[in-house]
Order: sequence, then C-alpha cells, then structure tokens
Amino acid sequence: MRNVRYLTSIAITAVGLAFAPASQAQLRFEITGVGATQIPIAIAAFPGEESAQQKITSIVKADLARSGIFKLIDNSDALSDSSTINYGDWQKRGANALAVGSVQTLADGRFDVRYRLFDTVQSSQLSALSFGSQPQLMRLTAHKIADDIYQKLTGIPGIFSTRIAYVTKSGSEYRLEVADADGEGSQVALRSNEPIISPSWSPDGTKVAYVSFEMKKPVVYIQNLVTRQRSIVANFKGSNSAPSWSPDGTRLAVALTRDGYTQVYIINADGTGLRRLTNTAGIDTEPRFSADGGSVFFTSDRSGGPQIYKVSVDGGNAQRVTFNGSYNISPRVSPDGKTLAFIARRDGRFQLYALDLTNGQEQRLSDTDRDQSPSFAPNGKYIMYATESGRRGSLAIVSVDGRFKQRLTTQVGDIREPTWGPFMK
Repeated sequence: MRNVRYLTSIAITAVGLAFAPASQAQLRFEITGVGATQIPIAIAAFPGEESAQQKITSIVKADLARSGIFKLIDNSDALSDSSTINYGDWQKRGANALAVGSVQTLADGRFDVRYRLFDTVQSSQLSALSFGSQPQLMRLTAHKIADDIYQKLTGIPGIFSTRIAYVTKSGSEYRLEVADADGEGSQVALRSNEPIISPSWSPDGTKVAYVSFEMKKPVVYIQNLVTRQRSIVANFKGSNSAPSWSPDGTRLAVALTRDGYTQVYIINADGTGLRRLTNTAGIDTEPRFSADGGSVFFTSDRSGGPQIYKVSVDGGNAQRVTFNGSYNISPRVSPDGKTLAFIARRDGRFQLYALDLTNGQEQRLSDTDRDQSPSFAPNGKYIMYATESGRRGSLAIVSVDGRFKQRLTTQVGDIREPTWGPFMK
C-alpha cells in the first residue's frame, strides 16, 4: 500500500441541478450477503461534525457497508486528523485500516473537513485530504471520503459520489428522477401522465436521454440536467426508442421503425446525421455501444428468437454473442469491455446474467424472476437492475461476482428503468 505523505486540498463543487424535490420517500436499502473478502476498518467520529446537519462518519460508514467488502469495527472513539495513532491498539481491536478526521465551521459558513486514512498493519498513512464544503454539499463530501477509502484499500475507484436515474410510477403519474447512488437526495427531472422509459446517462453526467410517450408515440429526448432544457433527438415516423450514448458523448444509438421493422440507427446528439446500422427483415433493438465505441451490441430475433449480437459502428455483418438458451435480451457492456450483462429467460424466469466476453463463461447473478434493465456501476463492480418486490417495481444491486446483493424500494409507487451515472470530474 502506498504511503501518501502530503495533504491534498480539494474545494468541493457540484453541478447545479435544476430539479424539483421528489414527493415520495427516499429509496430504502436492504442488504444481503457479503463479498468474497472483507476488509476490517474502523471509522472514528470526526470531532466537530455535530455542528453540521449531515454527520460525515455516519454517511461514510453506510457507504462502506453497502459495498459488501468492508467489515466495520465498532468503536466510540473520536479522533481528529491531528491525533497520534496507536497502531497496535487498533490492530488488537481487529482493524486493518483506520479513518479519522475533523470538521470545523468557517467564518463564511462553509465547513473545513479533514480526513486521514491509516494502514494499521503497516503502521503507515495511506491518504490525507481536506475539503472546503458548503453545508448543502456535506453528503457529497462524505461520499468523496468513502470513495477515497474504497480506492486506497482496493485499488478500484469508489462509486459512492455517483448518481443514478430511474423512473417511478405513482397512480397515473410517471417521474424521471435522479438521486445519489445511496438513494438520498432524489429530485424530479420530468413529470408526465404518459410513460417514460429507457433513460440513459451522457458520459459527462450532465444529460439524460430517454423516451417519452407524451406525443402519444415513443419519441427520444435529451434533457440537460443543469439547465433543464431538453431537445428532441429522434421523432421519425413510427417508433423511436432505446437511446444509448457513444462513449465520447457525440452520438446516440437508437431503435427506429421509420423504414419498416425495428432496426438500429446511429444519430448525432443534436438530431442530425441519421445513419442506419442494421438491415434485416426482423427486429433489431436495444442497441448499446461497446466500451471503446467501435461496435454496437443489440438484441435481434434474426435467429428465430431474441439473442444478442454485435456489429461494427461502420456496419457490416453482425456476430452473434449469446448462444445459451432461447431468449437473451437487454445487453449492457461493462466499462472495461470484458463483461456483458443481460436478461435471460430460463425455466420461465427472467433473470440477470453476466457473460465473460474473454472466455464465454456465463453466470446467473440474480435470484429474482422478473428482472429487466441492467446497468453497470462506472467502476464495473456492481450492476443495478429493475425487478419486483411484493408485486411492485423495485431496484436491486448485485456485485459482478454475485455474492453481494441489495434491494432498493420505495413506500409509494413502482420504481423501474434504472441507469447508473458516470464518474463526475
């Protein structure tokens, strides 16, 4: 583990989201299972955090617990970032790592949050950060600390400061909502009495593409989450559906019926430059760009039943990707391009599967039976998907090894169509 010997000063800022507060309750997490290995860590209370409405240590602990790979060591200690650390004592308590910090109220109303992370086994400091945070951004500050802990102890970027988008339905109202990755701070981006489906984050995290039926037909829109402005990307004859962003954010893959059967097209994000990508006498739909942007995965019935294929963005012959079972849909590619998540129907159950694209090995990840709409976390280690709980739509998260699961529910209405946002710069 690397010893970081300096203090990095970070001024926390956030994209201003022009949303209305969500009227329904926040998402609630239910956790089952743990990771293959767990890292024992102690989070000492940050002196001064009681002056903030949001307590840093509670949020950090909740983040790490939801990851499934940390074992939180109970303690009632309050240690500041300037405290002397007794490494042997913390080892005896069972902690391999220790996080300490402090919160100080500044004259301008901001908070100065300081944090340090220690390796108690190697008796060394792993990280030291300081954050100048506005009161309303204290949750984000805590998520950033949890992200740093996750990365320093696993070598993998944390995803606690990312956001998710999803669709809720309550009565006759549909809402496109955006929330923190822990389900807190949900805000409404769009309300409609007509269905909203297939939200998809732009790579820079400032926009969401989606399909709305407010024109009494499916039309593809892009909504800017900062300005709240939106534009129509695809409103051709027939159905316009299933938008997916290219990795560089300049284009969308969409499924259109403008020329007959549903086929895959590529279109610029401003609605220009439409180009047909597939040309069959069947149904080609649910396109998703590969991680490198060089190809598009999609669902097609050209073999007699729905299977997943891949085609170059320049066109040409498509290659079949899934071969097990007679019904495989909804391809989603991991950020590193090595894993394909999809929904398969096996023995009458619609469940989440993962296919290793390097060796063809397949693994079932869910134990529910009405799954849909998988979406990878930006670090590639978790997959969010929609399912049902008590005859109501809910969301679930599973680690890519299938060991750790979470269920996200609301007390009012159905929740569906999740999409996990990117890392924010």
